[in-house]
Amino acid sequence: MGKIATGLIRATNRVFPKVVHPFNLQNDSEKTYAMWQYEKGEDTIRLFLEKYSLADLFEGKRVLDMGCGAAGKSLYYVSRGAKHVTGVEIVEHYQAEAEALAESLGFSDRFTFVSASALSLPFPDGSFDTIIMNDFMEHVSDPEGVLQESLRLLAPGGRIFINFPPYYHPYGAHLSDVINMPWVHMFFTERMLVEAYRDLVRGLPDEKERLELRLSKNERGEEYFGYINHMTLKRFKKILAKLEILPEYYAEVPLRKVTRVLAKLPLTDEMFVKMAVCVIKK
Repeated sequence: MGKIATGLIRATNRVFPKVVHPFNLQNDSEKTYAMWQYEKGEDTIRLFLEKYSLADLFEGKRVLDMGCGAAGKSLYYVSRGAKHVTGVEIVEHYQAEAEALAESLGFSDRFTFVSASALSLPFPDGSFDTIIMNDFMEHVSDPEGVLQESLRLLAPGGRIFINFPPYYHPYGAHLSDVINMPWVHMFFTERMLVEAYRDLVRGLPDEKERLELRLSKNERGEEYFGYINHMTLKRFKKILAKLEILPEYYAEVPLRKVTRVLAKLPLTDEMFVKMAVCVIKK
């Protein structure tokens, strides 16, 4: 079945348009991952700006960017007036790229890259005025623990800005670097997708890095996509309720205007919500 699934996915790749992805842009020498993030920096906060100003987010503030990747977006936040931005990322090899871009932009004195787990960070209580979790909540192994740690780090009056695509979003499987088909994870089992992903990245310059980033093994030695935690809208709301967190702001943004009704219906909302947006004030 795995080979059949791989063949079908390869066939759909010729039908569905290719999704622009930073890994592929970097392989093609078009731009680095860090620069792609920097250029997309405004996109990471656009949904917050419908309710909050740039001053609310950044002006003179100590900012923590959770899951910063190569930190291009962290450096964009510096450019928007942050006093200092700390980017946290568990993938260590992004540090050199992040610091190189910071130096080239003249932001080295206002930026720090920290390679650490978001569950236990080496900062005192109340160290940050703004914490940003952009496309992050769907990746962490312990979302509850991360929220608790973030509340510890947040200064009184500070805010946590969260946005994430729910798992059943068209590209919620986070495999669009090599799979073009939307909702592919609803048509194939995870085992099939693992085999297809291995096949599709074979021979790429960063094959090893992609596999290390995406794949983990369970207690039975079976590979699965440990890079994501299958975060849904329903699960996120349950976590907030369990931690007794009442958001200052919460919104579910539909994929398109024409899908607004589907994004509100209980049976289809997970599939047609583009992004969940949540702001928590301490």
